[in-house]
Amino acid sequence: MKHYELLVVVKPTLSPEEAVAKKDSLKALLEKNGAEIKTIDEMGVRKLAYEIEKHARGNYFVFYYQVAPASIDEILRNLRLDEDLLRFLNVKYEKKKEIAQWEKLASGKKAAPKKEAPKAEEAPEAEKAETPSQESGEA
Repeated sequence: MKHYELLVVVKPTLSPEEAVAKKDSLKALLEKNGAEIKTIDEMGVRKLAYEIEKHARGNYFVFYYQVAPASIDEILRNLRLDEDLLRFLNVKYEKKKEIAQWEKLASGKKAAPKKEAPKAEEAPEAEKAETPSQESGEA
C-alpha cells in the first residue's frame, strides 16, 4: 500500500453541515476503495489565489491515507464527477524521506522551524558602521 495525500477544495456556498457531509462522503469514497485513512485535516474556508467558477474562497480538506495503487484511478474518477469540488490534488509519497514527512503530517506534527533571522541587536550595529562613511561623503 502506498502513501497518499488528497487536498480537496469544496465550494464555499455549502453550509457547514453540508461541508461536513461532503467530507464524510469523501471519506466513505476512500474507504469503499480500500483506503486506510490516517487523518483528515480540516483547514476551513480560505481565499483562493484566483477565482474558480466565480468563487473567490474555498473550503479546504486534506486526507492522509494509504491505498493500493490500483484503486487510485477509481478514486480520481469519482472525484472528477463530483460537482461540489472546485479542485483536488492527489499526491503520492514514494521515497523514504517523503514517507517520513507524510508520517509527520499525518500525525499532526509541525515541520521543523526555520532558522531565525538575525537578532534585532545585530542589525543596528551594521547600520551604524555605514553611517559615518555616508556622512563624510556628503560634506
